[in-house]
Amino acid sequence: MVRENTPEQVSIGATERSFAILEQLSEDDGAGISELAETLGLSKSTVYNHLQTLTQLGYVIQDEEEYRIGLQFLSFGDQARQRHKLYHVAKPETDSLVEEVGERAQVMVEEHGKGVYIYQTLADQGVKTDSHIGTVVNLHATAVGKSYLAHLPDDQREAVLDQIRLQQLTPQTVDDMDRLRQELADVAEQGYALNDEERTVGMRAVGAPVISDDGELLGSISVSGPKTRMNDTWFREDVPEIVRQSARIIGIKATYPHPR
Repeated sequence: MVRENTPEQVSIGATERSFAILEQLSEDDGAGISELAETLGLSKSTVYNHLQTLTQLGYVIQDEEEYRIGLQFLSFGDQARQRHKLYHVAKPETDSLVEEVGERAQVMVEEHGKGVYIYQTLADQGVKTDSHIGTVVNLHATAVGKSYLAHLPDDQREAVLDQIRLQQLTPQTVDDMDRLRQELADVAEQGYALNDEERTVGMRAVGAPVISDDGELLGSISVSGPKTRMNDTWFREDVPEIVRQSARIIGIKATYPHPR
């Protein structure tokens, strides 16, 4: 539910409501006025007015009784992704990683205590889930997130952990902070993280941090696949070494990039 605002916060509140509507439209892949009003705890007239403004500006389209996110957001998303030097150097190496492993791979950066996928690709047999480029993920429940957290400087990691709500997404999700800290210590030592059905039941992942030659933590990369294929030695030994090597190559290329 969108929070109530004092008179001094009216203009900020209006912006907040617009973005709450946009986020709900994205999550639901389209919705009607009544549905949005009920979900967000807003009046139908308020939702209608915001939708009309967003539609006139081109950020929302109306499809009969439903409203959907407009394509005008594509330019913003592409500009945001292009500013990350990691995207440009990681894309070809991630494609090569997928060819070698035969599953799905994703590259993540952190913003505001959350992970954001700036690139994702999958092999023909790769399993597509609800994640895609632009997906925001919980750092504690993903291999990319845990590998990133584990390699942050102590003070920065604690600052991020203070923001994290340990939401249990599956029965396997770590929901205890002490346990998470111990796992992160293990990840820091071994150089990679495992996700064993912690975000999606039936899916496993292996992630590794992308670190430049001068020690800057740029993001992380992971390979995801179904538990039926990501099993035994392949999951716990072979794929981790492959992912670590790919992360290392990306880190080197990010340090000494070729002119584009």
